[in-house]
Amino acid sequence: MNRFKRLNSEIAVSPQLSVEDVKEAARQGFRYIINNRPDGESPNQPAGSVIEAAAKEEGLGYIAIPVRAGGLDEKAVVAMAETLKKADKPILAYCFSGTRSAFLWALASAATGESEADILFAEAANAGYDLSPIMALVDSLSELAQAK
Repeated sequence: MNRFKRLNSEIAVSPQLSVEDVKEAARQGFRYIINNRPDGESPNQPAGSVIEAAAKEEGLGYIAIPVRAGGLDEKAVVAMAETLKKADKPILAYCFSGTRSAFLWALASAATGESEADILFAEAANAGYDLSPIMALVDSLSELAQAK
């Protein structure tokens, strides 16, 4: 079973990556990895530096935008939006389960006007992620971006 869940043609999300997962991501054509998981969140988790080294060894771009559980904030949304805009695609973002990465992608995409809220909800749902906990915020960001 593939751990990488496509949100759309440009991005997929995943639970915690291992070095082998990074190699598989490269084989599948991913070009960039976004780490949304803070180091030390669980005792058996590989350090971000280990995943970064594996990504670089495979010729992939890498950035850490760590977000603790329940800790989505404007700084992380802005960093994610900037990364989504500039990074080589397709992108693979990961956290503990993939949910924080999916939430951050949706918020960043809504804030930049890249997609309307209903499209974001559908793409996330197709990948198995429920955006309902952040629905009001995604809607608001999408409306603000569309008004610009």
